Order: sequence, then C-alpha cells, then structure tokens
Amino acid sequence: MKTIVSLEGLEFKAYHGFYDEERKRGNRFICDVSIELKSFDSNDDNIFDTVNYEDVYAIIDEEMKKTCKLIETVAYNIIERLRHLDKVTGAKVKIYKLNPPLVGIASRAVVEMKF
Repeated sequence: MKTIVSLEGLEFKAYHGFYDEERKRGNRFICDVSIELKSFDSNDDNIFDTVNYEDVYAIIDEEMKKTCKLIETVAYNIIERLRHLDKVTGAKVKIYKLNPPLVGIASRAVVEMKF
C-alpha cells in the first residue's frame, strides 16, 4: 500500500536570492513537501510506522535558515536530508519565492524537486 504524508503551506522569512539585496532584505517563502513511505500497515496506531511531522518540519526549517543564492540549492538540500529518514522511499519538495524581483509582475517563482 502506497502512503503519502504531506506538509503544505509552511511559511518562512528567509534570505535566499542571487542578488546581494535579496540576501540582505530577505523574502517570504512557502514550502510544500510530500513524502512517500515504504508502507503503512499498522493497526496499532504507532508513530514509528510513519514519519514524524516535527522531524520533517525541523529539516525544512534548518535548511531555510541557511542562506543560498538559488532556491534550487535549498530544495536539493532538503531532499537529500529527507532521503535518509527511515521509511522514506520518495519525496517531493516545492519552494515558492513570493514576489521575486523581476522587471514585470510575478506573484511567485517556484522550484519543484523530487526523488
């Protein structure tokens, strides 16, 4: 049986951006993550048969606090850490950078990465 666990709409103030001004001023980011489990076949309601949401959130929070020029790098670092959690067979991370600094109007720039 395939089981997907997701955390959606995680909001962060972070300092990612190619330009110096972005890294100084910061921006709002939203992150969605979906994790595929090996299986969930527990009738005993045991957290050890799934991933702990708090552990997943902590990974994302820690990586969002590390300033990077590219949100692709942030997504990659999150995926690499999720890959090593017990029970995980796949994951998808989506990072939304709100109001990216462009000449025109753009509500967000989005990077999606999965394994």
